[in-house]
Amino acid sequence: MHRSAEIVSKPAWSVIRSLYKSMGMTDYDIDLPLVGIANAFSDLVPGHKHFRELCESVKYGILQNGGYPLEFGVIGACDGISNGHAGMKFMLPSREIIADGIECMVEGNHLDALVMIGGCDKIVPGMLMAAARLDIPVAMVTGGPMLSGICFDNRKSDNSSVAEAYSMLTRNMIDEKTYYELEDYSCPSAGSCSFLGTANSMACFTEALGMSLPGSALVPAVHAERSRIAHDTGMMVMNMVKKGISAKQIITKQSLENAFRLNLAIGGSTNLVLHALAIAYAGDIPFTIEDIDRLSKETPILARMYPANNKNIYDFDAAGGVPSVMQSLMPQLHGDALSITGKTIGDIYKNLGPSRNDEVLRDAEHPFAKSGGTAVLWGNLAPKSGVTKPAAIDTEMQVFSGPAKVFNSEEAAMDAILANQIKEGSVMVIRYEGPKGGPGMREMARTMKLLVGAGLGTKVALVTDGRFSGSNNGCFVGHISPEAYEGGPIALVEDGDIITIDIPHHAITLAIDEEEMKRRKSNWKKPELGTTSHTLKKFSCFAASADEGAVIKTS
Repeated sequence: MHRSAEIVSKPAWSVIRSLYKSMGMTDYDIDLPLVGIANAFSDLVPGHKHFRELCESVKYGILQNGGYPLEFGVIGACDGISNGHAGMKFMLPSREIIADGIECMVEGNHLDALVMIGGCDKIVPGMLMAAARLDIPVAMVTGGPMLSGICFDNRKSDNSSVAEAYSMLTRNMIDEKTYYELEDYSCPSAGSCSFLGTANSMACFTEALGMSLPGSALVPAVHAERSRIAHDTGMMVMNMVKKGISAKQIITKQSLENAFRLNLAIGGSTNLVLHALAIAYAGDIPFTIEDIDRLSKETPILARMYPANNKNIYDFDAAGGVPSVMQSLMPQLHGDALSITGKTIGDIYKNLGPSRNDEVLRDAEHPFAKSGGTAVLWGNLAPKSGVTKPAAIDTEMQVFSGPAKVFNSEEAAMDAILANQIKEGSVMVIRYEGPKGGPGMREMARTMKLLVGAGLGTKVALVTDGRFSGSNNGCFVGHISPEAYEGGPIALVEDGDIITIDIPHHAITLAIDEEEMKRRKSNWKKPELGTTSHTLKKFSCFAASADEGAVIKTS
């Protein structure tokens, strides 16, 4: 007996059957396994614009394999549209709302299984958080990347190119015609942004986790293959129902380690530190920042694409993509981890020969680097950790020391860059942008892009208790914990203090002694939160530190 039968059996539950029949369902339909489809379609999100069509394909797959599909909506906002202004404060809190909303719909309606359709930065993590809470069959369809745009700055353009170009425009490095052509033609189709940002990093992570079909992560949003993937996922979730495979059997510490190794090996977004920790918390899985630190020191970098070089995700996928990296990593992976296919990770990838393209993808014997796709840093400026991305940082900048230039908001930092107030060799500090203090832990993505566009990307470092986009390059350290709003050392930094970033030694230090630190702490006062938003106030009250995934903690 499937789960929904507990609330639709005759005659005791005819009251519920009558409600289903009010929507046109028959006795035959109601007695099938009832499969929810959590669809994050939106006219507001390029990465989700095509989800109506994907949802129809999922429905066909479910129907053809003996289930009845029941679609419901899920919120989702675009980080690209919210970036660089106050709207970004709401992005990380939305992850919790997504997870809670899906859990409410599944449990409130006693559904038998679930297919989730998502594609962008906080939506996929929020969905996986929900899946980790649910002891039913769950499968994921990621939406795929948009096509690449026109060539600009020696590579195929994307949305991040426009952010860099604005700084160039303000310095007369490009003309308005070039700039507006980029606006028109850098994003030529629906899909998630066509670089290895958080959206595409999360799609790769989801595939490596075993929650989406092998080889599905980077198929373009507008390709017919994406619809076939959706159809096959509908079929697959019904196989999971028949075999009794639940999400909790797939999302384990072993599979999280596999997925995070994959992210390290491809140089994926630092946001996955937050998201992996949040998924672990949702599933009561003991996976911590210390585990991420350990994995980062052990895992080779096997892929290199923008922002690490001018190749893009399509070059990576054409060279072998996620399946090839998984095969190369197999000696370090937990091969017995289960996937939605019913097969183990080891079974899926054991017979696949590794691919190699020295520009974008290598095997384990010839890595781009022996470790460090993401790195966790420790020191008196970040006693509970900071996070950076060596895969996107030039070798000569991986040890950087300079005087601090302190800003208490992202807006103030961007204004200073555009006003040519940032000197080479300095370390910009942007604080009060953490989970509690922001509130919402905004990305400093646009600030970093303005530095790159101004020619300062390899001459200035940026340190923050906020976070970054996967498209960022230059020297940056985010997730500084404890954050400034909690009185962490970053709150005590003053202009001119020397900050040293030493990525090879996983260190970040502030050159003041302990006595001076204590003196400054005694004079520090927590600032006013500065928001009237109910959502942001609630998030500020209950959000954990970045080193715990900035998740809403229930205990």
